[in-house]
Amino acid sequence: MDPDLQLETLQRLDHERVHELTALLDRVTENDGLRPLSEHVWLHVKEGGDPHGRHLLARADDGALIGYAHVDATDEVEGPSAELAVDPSHRRRGIGRRLIEHILGMSDDGRLRLWAHGEQLAAAELAERMGFDRSRVLWQMRRSLYAPLPRTQLPDGVVLRPFVVGQDEQAWLDLNARAFPHLPDQGSWERLDLDRRIREPWFSPEGFLMAWRDDRLVGFHWTKVHGDGHHHGEHQHAPIGEVYVVAVDPDERGSGLGRALTLAGLHHLRSLDLDQAMLYVDASNTTAITLYEGLGFARWDMDVLYQR
Repeated sequence: MDPDLQLETLQRLDHERVHELTALLDRVTENDGLRPLSEHVWLHVKEGGDPHGRHLLARADDGALIGYAHVDATDEVEGPSAELAVDPSHRRRGIGRRLIEHILGMSDDGRLRLWAHGEQLAAAELAERMGFDRSRVLWQMRRSLYAPLPRTQLPDGVVLRPFVVGQDEQAWLDLNARAFPHLPDQGSWERLDLDRRIREPWFSPEGFLMAWRDDRLVGFHWTKVHGDGHHHGEHQHAPIGEVYVVAVDPDERGSGLGRALTLAGLHHLRSLDLDQAMLYVDASNTTAITLYEGLGFARWDMDVLYQR
């Protein structure tokens, strides 16, 4: 345990602290091969945070930033959630434990959910020692875009076109809420959440495919490209396409629209000369996993949610 660790809790981060944190996250990403924060958290953090988040900064006795935790207390039903990062050169000194203990002290009823990105043994051991149970698993799946791709066959009467900024936002928000009523991480998005992503360098309307039946939005496939050299603070790697979000209107389920939208997005990613596509799916969503395996995806890695 590091006796000289200094902990600081803030509601917002100023520009200097965002710069410090970005450097820490870059070191962690370079060492671990993956980012320690989810996209949703990172989008808020790099703008200084949001009203519902808290930032816990851990500093060495010389003032260097060596640990960080983001705490989100918006979910009153499931309790607060947190994501952690510890500098690779300061691990095995109890910094992660100190961060978690401090967050638990902030919780009114002692509840806490911890996200661990990637199948990391150290995170699993720490969670187990501190009384956390594994409660949710997200699979990352991948497939080659060189492998054969079936042709896209849309249901009769459905037309596909790219997202139009300044026109399609409300229709998308309405369908997103209807499609994900039991996934608050996705279904509760508001206009600000959508606008933040539209402002990101990776955003491309051409890769945001909207399925319309007459004047009604009935589905969408939002694709994304990682590692093309435009990501702020992200280490470089070969570009990879992502099946970012696929949704189908509940009234259209069983029509084959979900499979058609997935294929349309994969064809788009292949047209960009990418060689791989990835996606995230809840390990309990066997219907979606079956669909993706049928399209050539296989499990690659996983994120784990621990809870107590």
